[in-house]
Amino acid sequence: MNESALESAAAGEPVKTSTVKQPLPFLLLAALGIVYGDIGTSPIYALRECFAGKHPIPVTHDNVLGVLSLIFWSLILVISVKYMVFVLRAHNRGEGGIFALLALLSRDQDAADGQGRKRRVLLLIGVFGAAVLYGGVMITPAISVLSAVEGLAVAAPQFGHFVIPITIVILVLLFSFQSFGTAKVGAVFGPLMLVWFGVIAALGITGIAATPEVLLAANPWYALNFFLLNHWTGFFILYAVFLVATGGEALYADLGHFGIKPIRWAWFGLVLPALLLNYFGQGGKLLADPESTLHPFYHLAPDWALWPLIILATLATSVASQAVITGAFSLTRQAVQLGQVPNLEVRQTAADAHGQIYMPAVNWMLMIAAIGLVLGFGSSSNLAAAYGISVSLTMTITTLLAFNVARDWGGWRLWRAGLFLVAFWLIDLTFLGSNVLKIPAGGWFPLVIGLVLFAIMTTWRKGSEVLTKQLESSVKTLETIIGKVEHESPARVPGTGVFFTSDANASPLALQHHLRYTRSLHEQVVIIQVVVEHIPKVDANDRLQVEKLNSGFYKVITRYGFMQGINVPSDLANCQQYGLKIDDLGEVAYYMSRKSSIPGRKKHEIAIWRSRLFAFLARNTGSTPSQYQIPSDQLIEVGIHVGI
Repeated sequence: MNESALESAAAGEPVKTSTVKQPLPFLLLAALGIVYGDIGTSPIYALRECFAGKHPIPVTHDNVLGVLSLIFWSLILVISVKYMVFVLRAHNRGEGGIFALLALLSRDQDAADGQGRKRRVLLLIGVFGAAVLYGGVMITPAISVLSAVEGLAVAAPQFGHFVIPITIVILVLLFSFQSFGTAKVGAVFGPLMLVWFGVIAALGITGIAATPEVLLAANPWYALNFFLLNHWTGFFILYAVFLVATGGEALYADLGHFGIKPIRWAWFGLVLPALLLNYFGQGGKLLADPESTLHPFYHLAPDWALWPLIILATLATSVASQAVITGAFSLTRQAVQLGQVPNLEVRQTAADAHGQIYMPAVNWMLMIAAIGLVLGFGSSSNLAAAYGISVSLTMTITTLLAFNVARDWGGWRLWRAGLFLVAFWLIDLTFLGSNVLKIPAGGWFPLVIGLVLFAIMTTWRKGSEVLTKQLESSVKTLETIIGKVEHESPARVPGTGVFFTSDANASPLALQHHLRYTRSLHEQVVIIQVVVEHIPKVDANDRLQVEKLNSGFYKVITRYGFMQGINVPSDLANCQQYGLKIDDLGEVAYYMSRKSSIPGRKKHEIAIWRSRLFAFLARNTGSTPSQYQIPSDQLIEVGIHVGI
């Protein structure tokens, strides 16, 4: 099966893997800052964790070469082969990430056969993987910034007690700047990371020059010999080795921003060589000076360069954290638009870039979590024990989902897709097994976060389905309402009234209540349905569908991809070319139903604890008007109480 065939099948039709039009050199530079910030700063703490973590192994010749061999082959097999060669091809019209896979697999979840049941199970597994990934997102800023600031203990041990306060200050500043958007600071991300990768490569070369024999670690025999010598201890230390590959999910999620080619070229052309040089250089330093195990990364630098390196590392980890934070915004918006979580406030920070968004609730939640993790765990070594479980579990689930996408959408034969699943699941489950052993030491945190978010996601989806079902009996067809208007001839007032509906052929409850209690109607009535498709982007030419009905009624369907921001007033302005003319958008009245659930009324539909949780979420959810860019002074909400 060739690559283009899988791409076309995964998307459902032949499409390009990216709609990004910038020049390739620009995309390569930008990818360095956004895609590779996380994996690019792992050298600060990954190798150190093997030899100076909570359960270190002795610094011996065989152990150093063995760990380096494991790192080398982890980067080759997990990132270079699994993600770069295979997983990046399983895209949803150019977009990657676990929610893109879920969007593909959820298309047939309502089928009445066994295939539909399988899809629903896969969807639940994928939702849990996404939920657990949030635990890793919370840890990334904490472990990245803390590991960089810990360089103070190397440069000036007397300032060691300032590490945590300085880390907290940096985190507060980092999260406080999010509301300004990444457009202005994004221009420096790429150049800064270009400098970073150049510096760590140069440092690695100095370490290799001192002990060239570390290059022998490219031989997989040293990885096998490591397990023969250390037995279960060798398996246990894999949790630390896995830290070198924790950015794999991030680069897959950022596929839509840059496309496959820039991500692959940046990886093989600069990032992978720089990482390998630095890891091998740290190994050479450990062999030459076993006392440098506390911070082999910082010990690579000469004394005169230590302070500049600490500053550069702090900036680089801030960039890595920035990328993860903005990625969390995008991930959450995808979850909202796929109906997995309640509406949350989304602020567009760049008019010409849908990906430039800010979500206050997510931002402050991540800041509180990151600061709490720094205070609670106290060191990057302690956080490392908690970090790997979330990413390794998500990677394992991604492999399963990619296998099913290859079978169902890519047309892969069972033996070929099965070979992919078995080969990479063997690696994924090995790393996951090692990380599971760290659950008592902190790995419980992302699992708890994942379980809580999984309960929220599944409850919101189920509660929304039950709520919709309860309302169906009250909904009349749009044709019936128009007939009633023609028969009763209610008073018509000047202007345009816009009523939102989830079904363009059904009359909105807000319209029914408005007619019933006011016995009046606007001269022009627009029934609008906002559809979020299971694809990342909908072309502007396919956005609007307008139909003129009787008695001044218009039916409008506006379609968006789950990666796009919604702007209803803008859509209404564009309806003029389809015959719907609105003289003054500032005078339009927008009507919405605000549904309130009363828990406990329908116990057979949903568990009582879920109904109460759903009611709580519904009361505290973000408003749809802000999501749709509707001015608050033009909105009229009609309250409807429903028991579930």
